[in-house]
Amino acid sequence: MRVIAGEARGTTLRGPTTEGTRPMADRIKGALFSSLGSMGIEPDRVLDLYAGTGSVGIEALSRGATWVEFVERHAPAVTVIRENLRRTHNSALAEVHSESVESFLRRRGRGRAKPFDLVVLDPPYADAEIVGRIGEVATSGVLAPGGVVVVGHASRVELPDRIGPLERFRHRCHGDSCFSLYDRPDEEQSTDGTDDARDADTGTDEPGPGFPDDVVADGDRPVPPAAGREVHRV
Repeated sequence: MRVIAGEARGTTLRGPTTEGTRPMADRIKGALFSSLGSMGIEPDRVLDLYAGTGSVGIEALSRGATWVEFVERHAPAVTVIRENLRRTHNSALAEVHSESVESFLRRRGRGRAKPFDLVVLDPPYADAEIVGRIGEVATSGVLAPGGVVVVGHASRVELPDRIGPLERFRHRCHGDSCFSLYDRPDEEQSTDGTDDARDADTGTDEPGPGFPDDVVADGDRPVPPAAGREVHRV
């Protein structure tokens, strides 16, 4: 497991120490960030829920994010996240919360903390509560206007296209590993006042570093971009 691109490119990350931790594979992680980059999505503030080893949030830091918060309830995994932040010299750009995702979202929902451009949920594949957690992200105030939610899940898990105010606009799979991207489509406007597409419905992404040919598309939808976001058609 390694950092794929950016300032910490090639850095080997410490792996999980418990069987319950399942980090996002490098192949699917590379596809995720290539997919985000093809749409001009370069998040500044990232929330990594069910963080595991912290590899997704650390990848975001390596690629230019200025602040990442990790939420992980298992103490051994928290130790791994902090070690990986030290390895990549990013400890000063992050905060690690040793608590459950449910607890974190409830606490943040009562406060006025600054929201995040990108929220990542990559829970254990057996988590039956994932749809509820996605809904809580939408209502807790952690997602900034124009922000994107990333959900890692198994191919056998059928997520709804609409969860509260969130709508899925991209779905990618490699073997049993998938990710789905959600946003709030009602918030979005093109910068010139006309409708445009965040994602042209071609079924493929623009090739990029770390993007494997065998990650397949399934079910993109054209949506207008968030105000001020550059859009790359693919």
